[in-house]
Amino acid sequence: MGQNTIELGDDNFSAEVLESTTPVLVDFWAPWCGPCRQIAPLIDQLAEEYSGKIKVGKVNIDDNPGVTNEYGIQSIPTLMVFRNGAVAERFVGMPPRSKLTQALDDAA
Repeated sequence: MGQNTIELGDDNFSAEVLESTTPVLVDFWAPWCGPCRQIAPLIDQLAEEYSGKIKVGKVNIDDNPGVTNEYGIQSIPTLMVFRNGAVAERFVGMPPRSKLTQALDDAA
């Protein structure tokens, strides 16, 4: 995980994401998921590029069933952009970088 990427879970999701005044990109993933590992460097890159404008965090679905169930995560990776505590964008699978950056630019 990159230095600008935070670990999110059942214990801190509300405070770090729902109550955040900054938009948040959340990556729902698992260590055994190949596509999740493939997209991880892009997530860390975006965390660096958008540092100060967008918060970026990752939820390990195996360790955090509460938030995983709450958002109906069935396939991973699932990426969500939250703005003002609500889901503004949702991507399932590996979206092109351009779609992710467009969603982050719209949210910022």
